[in-house]
Amino acid sequence: MRPTPPPAMTDPENFEGPTFLPAPELETWMRSIFIEEGAPLQNDDHFHLRFAQIGVLWTSIENGRQGRRVVGQAERGEPAAMGKWARARAELQVAQWFGDIPDFILTFDASYASICSDAQWCSLVEHEMSHCGVERDAFGAPKFRKSTGLPAYTLRGHDVEEFVGVVLRYGAAAAGVQAMIDAAADGPTIAQADIDFACGNCAR
Repeated sequence: MRPTPPPAMTDPENFEGPTFLPAPELETWMRSIFIEEGAPLQNDDHFHLRFAQIGVLWTSIENGRQGRRVVGQAERGEPAAMGKWARARAELQVAQWFGDIPDFILTFDASYASICSDAQWCSLVEHEMSHCGVERDAFGAPKFRKSTGLPAYTLRGHDVEEFVGVVLRYGAAAAGVQAMIDAAADGPTIAQADIDFACGNCAR
Protein backbone atom coordinates (compact mmCIF):
# COMPACT_ATOMS: atom_id res chain seq x y z
CA MET A 1 0.00 0.00 0.00
CA ARG A 2 1.36 3.39 -0.94
CA PRO A 3 2.05 5.95 1.79
CA THR A 4 -0.43 8.78 2.21
CA PRO A 5 0.17 12.28 3.56
CA PRO A 6 -0.81 13.11 7.15
CA PRO A 7 -4.52 14.05 7.40
CA ALA A 8 -3.58 17.44 8.87
CA MET A 9 -2.03 18.39 5.53
CA THR A 10 -5.20 17.72 3.55
CA ASP A 11 -7.73 19.23 5.97
CA PRO A 12 -8.96 22.54 4.45
CA GLU A 13 -10.03 23.72 7.91
CA ASN A 14 -6.57 23.23 9.39
CA PHE A 15 -4.97 26.56 8.54
CA GLU A 16 -2.20 26.12 11.11
CA GLY A 17 -1.11 22.69 9.92
CA PRO A 18 2.37 21.92 8.58
CA THR A 19 3.28 23.28 5.17
CA PHE A 20 6.21 20.91 4.55
CA LEU A 21 6.90 17.56 6.17
CA PRO A 22 9.71 15.08 5.52
CA ALA A 23 8.34 11.78 4.21
CA PRO A 24 10.93 9.05 4.91
CA GLU A 25 8.19 6.43 4.56
CA LEU A 26 7.60 7.59 0.99
CA GLU A 27 11.30 7.37 0.15
CA THR A 28 11.37 3.81 1.53
CA TRP A 29 8.28 2.94 -0.54
CA MET A 30 9.80 4.39 -3.72
CA ARG A 31 12.90 2.25 -3.30
CA SER A 32 10.93 -0.90 -2.54
CA ILE A 33 8.55 -0.42 -5.48
CA PHE A 34 10.73 1.01 -8.28
CA ILE A 35 14.45 0.95 -7.45
CA GLU A 36 15.55 -2.15 -5.55
CA GLU A 37 16.44 -5.42 -7.25
CA GLY A 38 13.28 -7.51 -7.57
CA ALA A 39 10.94 -4.60 -6.76
CA PRO A 40 7.35 -5.13 -8.00
CA LEU A 41 7.62 -2.28 -10.54
CA GLN A 42 11.40 -2.33 -10.87
CA ASN A 43 12.64 0.10 -13.50
CA ASP A 44 16.30 -0.20 -14.50
CA ASP A 45 16.16 3.45 -15.64
CA HIS A 46 16.40 4.26 -11.92
CA PHE A 47 19.30 1.89 -11.17
CA HIS A 48 21.67 4.78 -10.38
CA LEU A 49 19.32 5.96 -7.62
CA ARG A 50 20.25 2.91 -5.54
CA PHE A 51 23.32 4.88 -4.54
CA ALA A 52 21.67 8.30 -4.19
CA GLN A 53 20.47 10.06 -1.08
CA ILE A 54 16.90 11.15 -1.74
CA GLY A 55 14.95 13.48 0.51
CA VAL A 56 11.17 13.46 0.07
CA LEU A 57 8.70 16.09 1.25
CA TRP A 58 4.94 16.39 1.45
CA THR A 59 3.62 19.92 1.02
CA SER A 60 0.22 21.49 1.65
CA ILE A 61 1.08 24.61 -0.36
CA GLU A 62 -0.70 24.78 -3.70
CA ASN A 63 1.57 25.59 -6.61
CA GLY A 64 0.99 26.46 -10.24
CA ARG A 65 2.91 27.60 -13.26
CA GLN A 66 1.85 28.63 -16.76
CA GLY A 67 -1.79 28.00 -15.89
CA ARG A 68 -1.25 24.44 -14.71
CA ARG A 69 -1.25 22.98 -11.24
CA VAL A 70 2.13 21.70 -10.06
CA VAL A 71 1.89 18.55 -7.96
CA GLY A 72 5.46 17.26 -8.04
CA GLN A 73 8.97 18.59 -8.40
CA ALA A 74 12.52 17.23 -8.34
CA GLU A 75 15.41 19.43 -7.24
CA ARG A 76 19.07 19.01 -6.36
CA GLY A 77 19.57 18.75 -2.61
CA GLU A 78 22.11 21.56 -2.54
CA PRO A 79 20.38 24.96 -2.48
CA ALA A 80 20.66 27.01 -5.66
CA ALA A 81 23.23 29.76 -5.91
CA MET A 82 22.37 32.61 -3.52
CA GLY A 83 23.99 34.86 -0.97
CA LYS A 84 26.14 33.27 1.72
CA TRP A 85 23.65 33.76 4.54
CA ALA A 86 20.64 32.73 2.48
CA ARG A 87 22.47 29.59 1.36
CA ALA A 88 23.47 28.78 4.94
CA ARG A 89 19.84 29.15 6.10
CA ALA A 90 18.61 26.92 3.28
CA GLU A 91 21.24 24.26 4.00
CA LEU A 92 20.35 24.34 7.71
CA GLN A 93 16.66 23.76 6.92
CA VAL A 94 17.45 20.86 4.56
CA ALA A 95 19.79 19.28 7.11
CA GLN A 96 17.12 19.59 9.80
CA TRP A 97 14.65 17.76 7.56
CA PHE A 98 16.93 14.97 6.37
CA GLY A 99 19.94 14.87 8.68
CA ASP A 100 22.25 15.77 5.79
CA ILE A 101 22.17 17.41 2.36
CA PRO A 102 20.69 14.76 0.01
CA ASP A 103 21.54 14.39 -3.67
CA PHE A 104 17.93 15.12 -4.62
CA ILE A 105 14.77 16.47 -3.00
CA LEU A 106 11.39 15.36 -4.34
CA THR A 107 8.34 17.36 -3.24
CA PHE A 108 4.75 16.16 -3.69
CA ASP A 109 1.41 17.93 -3.30
CA ALA A 110 -0.33 16.26 -0.35
CA SER A 111 -3.87 17.01 -1.50
CA TYR A 112 -3.25 15.55 -4.97
CA ALA A 113 -1.58 12.49 -3.48
CA SER A 114 -4.63 11.87 -1.28
CA ILE A 115 -7.09 11.68 -4.20
CA CYS A 116 -5.24 10.44 -7.29
CA SER A 117 -5.39 6.84 -8.50
CA ASP A 118 -2.55 4.37 -7.96
CA ALA A 119 -1.62 4.59 -11.65
CA GLN A 120 -1.56 8.40 -11.56
CA TRP A 121 0.52 8.36 -8.40
CA CYS A 122 3.07 5.85 -9.69
CA SER A 123 3.36 7.77 -12.94
CA LEU A 124 3.97 11.05 -11.08
CA VAL A 125 6.58 9.52 -8.77
CA GLU A 126 8.45 7.88 -11.65
CA HIS A 127 8.30 11.11 -13.63
CA GLU A 128 10.02 13.01 -10.82
CA MET A 129 12.52 10.19 -10.29
CA SER A 130 13.33 10.32 -14.00
CA HIS A 131 14.49 13.93 -13.57
CA CYS A 132 17.15 12.61 -11.16
CA GLY A 133 19.99 11.68 -13.45
CA VAL A 134 23.74 11.25 -13.72
CA GLU A 135 26.13 13.50 -15.62
CA ARG A 136 27.50 12.00 -18.85
CA ASP A 137 30.81 12.47 -20.60
CA ALA A 138 31.27 13.22 -24.30
CA PHE A 139 30.80 9.53 -25.12
CA GLY A 140 27.60 9.12 -23.09
CA ALA A 141 29.24 7.23 -20.22
CA PRO A 142 28.23 8.15 -16.65
CA LYS A 143 30.57 10.38 -14.66
CA PHE A 144 31.69 9.63 -11.11
CA ARG A 145 32.98 11.89 -8.33
CA LYS A 146 36.70 11.36 -7.73
CA SER A 147 36.29 12.14 -4.02
CA THR A 148 33.64 9.47 -3.33
CA GLY A 149 33.51 7.19 -6.36
CA LEU A 150 29.74 7.75 -6.43
CA PRO A 151 27.80 8.92 -9.50
CA ALA A 152 27.89 12.62 -10.34
CA TYR A 153 24.22 13.43 -9.97
CA THR A 154 22.37 16.09 -11.94
CA LEU A 155 18.85 17.06 -12.95
CA ARG A 156 17.95 15.82 -16.41
CA GLY A 157 15.38 16.97 -18.95
CA HIS A 158 13.10 14.88 -21.08
CA ASP A 159 14.16 12.29 -23.63
CA VAL A 160 12.10 14.08 -26.29
CA GLU A 161 11.49 17.79 -26.85
CA GLU A 162 10.12 18.66 -30.28
CA PHE A 163 7.30 20.51 -32.04
CA VAL A 164 4.40 18.60 -33.55
CA GLY A 165 4.79 20.66 -36.72
CA VAL A 166 8.39 19.53 -37.15
CA VAL A 167 7.36 15.88 -36.87
CA LEU A 168 4.55 16.45 -39.38
CA ARG A 169 6.91 18.06 -41.88
CA TYR A 170 10.03 15.93 -41.51
CA GLY A 171 8.95 12.69 -39.85
CA ALA A 172 9.70 11.08 -36.51
CA ALA A 173 13.15 9.82 -37.44
CA ALA A 174 14.36 13.21 -38.68
CA ALA A 175 13.00 14.90 -35.57
CA GLY A 176 14.67 12.33 -33.31
CA VAL A 177 11.44 11.15 -31.67
CA GLN A 178 10.98 7.74 -33.28
CA ALA A 179 11.80 5.86 -30.06
CA MET A 180 9.13 7.80 -28.18
CA ILE A 181 6.55 7.15 -30.89
CA ASP A 182 7.39 3.44 -30.91
CA ALA A 183 7.02 3.31 -27.12
CA ALA A 184 3.63 5.02 -27.30
CA ALA A 185 2.45 2.62 -30.02
CA ASP A 186 3.41 -0.39 -27.89
CA GLY A 187 1.14 0.90 -25.11
CA PRO A 188 1.78 1.12 -21.36
CA THR A 189 3.51 -1.82 -19.69
CA ILE A 190 1.99 -1.18 -16.27
CA ALA A 191 -1.32 0.67 -16.32
CA GLN A 192 -3.22 3.39 -18.10
CA ALA A 193 -2.95 6.67 -16.23
CA ASP A 194 -4.80 9.84 -17.08
CA ILE A 195 -2.16 12.37 -16.13
CA ASP A 196 -3.55 15.81 -15.43
CA PHE A 197 -0.71 17.30 -13.42
CA ALA A 198 2.22 19.54 -14.17
CA CYS A 199 5.74 18.88 -12.99
CA GLY A 200 7.59 21.79 -11.40
CA ASN A 201 10.63 21.07 -13.56
CA CYS A 202 8.72 20.68 -16.82
CA ALA A 203 6.69 23.87 -16.52
CA ARG A 204 9.75 26.12 -16.24
